[in-house]
Amino acid sequence: MGIMSGAVAYRLFDVQVVRRTPLSPSLCRLTFTGDAVADMGRRAPDQRIKIFFPTPDGRPPALPPDWLRVYPTLPPAARPPRRTYTIRALRPAAAEVDVDFVLHGDTGPASAWATSAAPGDRVQMVAPDGRFDGDPGGYEWRPPPRLERVLLMADETALPALAGILEELAAMLAPPRTEAFVEVPSADDRIALPIWRGLSLAWTARGHAEPGAALVTAAARAELPCTAAPASPLPDENLDVELLWDRAAPADGGFYAWIAAEAGAVKTIRRILVAERGVERSAAVLMGYWRRGRALE
Repeated sequence: MGIMSGAVAYRLFDVQVVRRTPLSPSLCRLTFTGDAVADMGRRAPDQRIKIFFPTPDGRPPALPPDWLRVYPTLPPAARPPRRTYTIRALRPAAAEVDVDFVLHGDTGPASAWATSAAPGDRVQMVAPDGRFDGDPGGYEWRPPPRLERVLLMADETALPALAGILEELAAMLAPPRTEAFVEVPSADDRIALPIWRGLSLAWTARGHAEPGAALVTAAARAELPCTAAPASPLPDENLDVELLWDRAAPADGGFYAWIAAEAGAVKTIRRILVAERGVERSAAVLMGYWRRGRALE
């Protein structure tokens, strides 16, 4: 595929379901295809996209290419709900893209649609244009070249990204020593992930516990290569205004952390790792993928 300098970083793709693959009681993979998917791009295993779902009256989304201008002007009944997801896998040659969905009943438009989605069902995606000659952004997995230790923490919403990260690490000539903690709704939601000799992988079934509680506990006992003194107290962000989203920018290699889960839990994890255990803020990316009790676009 040649580079097209006039391409934009992100564009709208019309896609339809071509295959449905159950992964666990709470997770399902939908494979999409479309005429332009061959031009879609994916720069990292946690590449974010937006998906527009059918409108409240059941009509498939039909936004124009300049959707960013049109979308805010639509009346609520004609405005397709949108949510942020991760590209789990992209096969441009086959014009296929995989997206893994967390199924939690009819509590939101994405889960409600994905629960019954079948081949032929149509949605729209805003995703990177693979012909764009710059960095489109929309991802946070940016490890330093010299990578020796990795800490990964994720709940089910971030599991697709974590799985992709593990695949990338496992493919390295000398994979770094990695500690990964995953919290899922039930023990049956554990899925197959890459393994290697230097990987420590711990699953926790949440059950009736608070979302992220197991990850908070894991943050206090994770094996960290840190020798720095605890940092000064962190500011107390108002998470009702915005989600916690700390980007990592390590000056050198060594240790790198990637953490994504419920926003309140991530805020606590950041305090434990940075303020109490001495992790350099520049070496850790911490993301509130969702906020309990709030619907986020």
